[in-house]
Amino acid sequence: MLNNILELVSEYVKSKEKEWKPGEDWVSYSGPVFSSEEYVEAVKTILDGWLVFGRKGRDFELKFSEHLGKKYGVLTNSGSSANLLMLSALTSQDPKIKNLGFRKGTKIITPVTCFPTTLNPILQCGFEPVFVDVTLPDLNLDLDEVERVLQEDGDIRGIMFAHVLGNPPDMDRLVDIIKRYDLVFLEDACDALGSTYDGKKLGSFGLMSTCSFYPAHHMTMGEGGFIATDSNKFRKVLASFRDWGRACYCNMQKPGDVTDGTACGNRFRSWFKDLDIKYDHRYVFDEVGYNLKPLEVQAAIGLKQLEKVDELHDARRRNFNRLNQVFAPFEEYLHLPRATEKSDPSWFAYLLTVKESAPFSRFELTSFLEDAKVQTRSYFSGNILYHPGYSFLANRYDDLKGSFPNAHRATESSFFLGTYAGITEEKLQYIQSKVLEFMEKYK
Repeated sequence: MLNNILELVSEYVKSKEKEWKPGEDWVSYSGPVFSSEEYVEAVKTILDGWLVFGRKGRDFELKFSEHLGKKYGVLTNSGSSANLLMLSALTSQDPKIKNLGFRKGTKIITPVTCFPTTLNPILQCGFEPVFVDVTLPDLNLDLDEVERVLQEDGDIRGIMFAHVLGNPPDMDRLVDIIKRYDLVFLEDACDALGSTYDGKKLGSFGLMSTCSFYPAHHMTMGEGGFIATDSNKFRKVLASFRDWGRACYCNMQKPGDVTDGTACGNRFRSWFKDLDIKYDHRYVFDEVGYNLKPLEVQAAIGLKQLEKVDELHDARRRNFNRLNQVFAPFEEYLHLPRATEKSDPSWFAYLLTVKESAPFSRFELTSFLEDAKVQTRSYFSGNILYHPGYSFLANRYDDLKGSFPNAHRATESSFFLGTYAGITEEKLQYIQSKVLEFMEKYK
């Protein structure tokens, strides 16, 4: 019966495929790239009866850590949660982690142009962001500014930023700065899966690094995130924070299922200091944690996506190059994206900034494209301090535009188009025709 159900699922998915009609259907900037395999595996996993994080989740953690070139990894329910866990780990009660010196008020450098989930965990964990401007046209954090604030403030302990749409800053210089100033690097690689710098994968540089599996990203499990590290100490702490703060971490059966015992064989011991009470280690808590576990079905989908991730990266690079052909004739008006020297990005998107000298604005160009059903996106927050939720941080500055001129420019004039595998050559030709139609007015 199960095989019949799965065959019907596969047939149904294939029956839902439809022809794209230019001008009527949207050219989406992103979306899941699934075949029937992901849906079949999802249904199979649900019907198996184990819903919460289990064996497939464990399997994904092992395989994806190896994929990134890290020893250990923790799967979570979203990339945002991954960033929250990464910062929370620095607040651990563990004495070795406490020695890193991340106490309330500890300062961490971060770019003022970002997505909120890079900044928010710094605030949520009680640390203090030190903002720097970005560079044009790549919108990565300005390393000159990084050095300046480090020279002015000896209390800065860390640096955290996202590689912009898969394109890193000068990582040689960044690593040198981190070493010279004894910083902890927290690497947000949520937009950078598959990108490399000097042959080394992004997501493998930091003490910890994060990845996102939201549908807009390079591979997806619906929602999902990952924290990778080479430190087994941090792996245990991250898993604890994810799982309510639970002390027990070693069970290799389905998490939550101890019918076959636990891996360590020490489930019941006197776990409380100075108390001779035998207690279930699965209900002992080392940290003030969260419940940020993924579902087993997410991991099942992720394992299927991981099998085809190289194809998805190839498509993004191919589409990026094709969009370069579309926009290169109009470089007089637009800052085009270029890979940082030594890098090979798997481009999350195609980033454009309208030049100040252009005879049109970003709003005019993006409105035209949107009217033609070509999706565009602003570059995330632009200057995050312009947003109402962060006004308490903006109050530190007399002149936000003067303090962060490039971030202002990004807020005013930057946007991006998609590069994901669902954008076919037919859709790219349509984009090209619409760009040419718009630019015809400015010959």
